[in-house]
Amino acid sequence: MRLYDSLESGNCYKVRLLLAQLSRPYQLIEINTDRGESRTPEFLAKNPNGRVPLLETDDGVFLAESNAILWYLAEATELIPTSAIGRAQVLQWMLFEQYSHEPYVAVARYIMRHLADNHPRRAELPERRKQGLAAFSVMETHLQSRRFFVDETYSVADIALYAYSHVADQGGFDLAAFPAVRHWLERVASQPNYIAITDKPG
Repeated sequence: MRLYDSLESGNCYKVRLLLAQLSRPYQLIEINTDRGESRTPEFLAKNPNGRVPLLETDDGVFLAESNAILWYLAEATELIPTSAIGRAQVLQWMLFEQYSHEPYVAVARYIMRHLADNHPRRAELPERRKQGLAAFSVMETHLQSRRFFVDETYSVADIALYAYSHVADQGGFDLAAFPAVRHWLERVASQPNYIAITDKPG
């Protein structure tokens, strides 16, 4: 397999973390999105949406969208429940991550790390943080009586939500008011074969 990746991206990190925890070998191909490397004709032929992560399977099929890649790789493993309701609940939280969490937590981090202090998009930060804190509040309520998001078992739902949550401070988020979330972050980081966000495959 080949993974087209940007090391700083939380969406790419999701896939690298899962691959490490599954002990799956792959080739990492770094794409510099700031330099437009995901917008070249060569890359767009692989993913017309021009984004990473992008997985090239052993069969030569290109699969985009981080959570779709997680689902593909984790099929038939303990990281996806076998029950219909369990699988649906994992999807519920993965969709929550993409619609209610990532657009605020990840985008605030991007603005803070990549855009100049006088960039017009800095004006988005107060609203991005407000909505991001609302997402953390939902997670806090859910995790107050649970160790993980679904069935008390570590799953791809946890991986999806962990990726940008554990670096939320880089977007200006203070998680001091969310102790259940912070304890959950520690549990995820203690899982076997854990890697940090900028770690490359060994």
